[in-house]
Amino acid sequence: MRKVLAIILGGGRGTRLYPLTRLRAKPAVPLAGKYRLIDIPVSNCINSGIQKMYVLTQFNSASLNRHIARTYSFSPLSEGFVEILAAQQTHENSDWFQGTADAVRQYVATFAEHKIDEFLILSGDHLYRMDYRPFIHYHRESGADVTISVVPVSQASASDFGILKINRHGDVQAFREKPKEAQLLEMAAQPGILGLDETLLQSKPFIASMGIYVFRKEVLTRLLQEKSRYKDFSKEIIPSAVHDLRIKAYLHKAYWEDIGTIESFYNANMQLLNLPAPTFTFFDVDFPVYTRPRFLPPSMISDCHVVQSMICDGCIITGADIQHSIIGIRSRIDRGGFLEDCLVMGADYYQTMEEVESDITAHRPFVGIGAGCRIKRAIVDKNARIGKNVTIINREQIQDASRKDEGIWISKGIVIITKDAVVADGTTI
Repeated sequence: MRKVLAIILGGGRGTRLYPLTRLRAKPAVPLAGKYRLIDIPVSNCINSGIQKMYVLTQFNSASLNRHIARTYSFSPLSEGFVEILAAQQTHENSDWFQGTADAVRQYVATFAEHKIDEFLILSGDHLYRMDYRPFIHYHRESGADVTISVVPVSQASASDFGILKINRHGDVQAFREKPKEAQLLEMAAQPGILGLDETLLQSKPFIASMGIYVFRKEVLTRLLQEKSRYKDFSKEIIPSAVHDLRIKAYLHKAYWEDIGTIESFYNANMQLLNLPAPTFTFFDVDFPVYTRPRFLPPSMISDCHVVQSMICDGCIITGADIQHSIIGIRSRIDRGGFLEDCLVMGADYYQTMEEVESDITAHRPFVGIGAGCRIKRAIVDKNARIGKNVTIINREQIQDASRKDEGIWISKGIVIITKDAVVADGTTI
């Protein structure tokens, strides 16, 4: 794997994940209370023996830069690195990244400095565990110019992805980005494709790109030059190259989730709590997910009732009832709190006793969740201050709304309390 360079695409503004991306890049969004989305592809690379990684981003990259710098440090005797490359002005280009392919094109000269054979293109907003070594070996042995990792999907979700038409030899014959109706039906897979049986294809009859590609170095370099007007891999570069290049499909047989919306992000987190078999687990000792070591104290939990939940490091929870929820690092939950189906991201810092007393004197909520709160089906972002006796249950089942000045959003019925928001005592949502 020393001949492979990984390029992790950080995405654009992350509008579908807003307001979680209001103050941070999409790959820096917290996951499972203590990780960040970027930890998934980086950990997959490390576990696959790939140690040369670039992360391309351009929006709100400060927290992402900080996380990468504090988390991933390789031995100076190795070739390993994880480096952020942000959009920049040059003599040749004064624009921001215009798409996934354009982002790679703007730094292709930097990538060319490395003595490699393949580029591994990854996304920074997916949840999955994958050993890239069999994927890359398949690419090499097949003699492909490009290999795309794929998963079967249902007809209901197929229009959200790039869909491939594949023959029995695994060759990609057509690639259509988010096809609709008649175009979609033409792309249905036949039994036997990639070894998929008819039973599975009845429920998931379409083959979707995971947005994970292996390119031979010279092929990608040439494509980016020859197709300079094309800005995106899935929308333009790959569909236009299907008949000119040998493009193979590689079936990923394990769990994979595209975390592109608030709803998919929330559901992916909640599914971590499924027992006895969560869809994704962080408890795989042979293929761990790495993140920043924070050296936090053990959580202190007193007089609580906790059911099917995750409690991360450094929490102080007193007299609370927590059901099917994830409680992030440094969370503070006061007596009488009831949380159900919640993702609490925690805090970036602890308040001193003097700061807490000052908040109490000023009738201002401290960082955390105050006494007597009742919260259901919500995301509480970092450093939020929720006062006493607050009720967040979306009783009226509102699907989409926002009270920006108060830091309160609702997306697909999920209530989001934004980062650093202050929710006054007695508020009802």
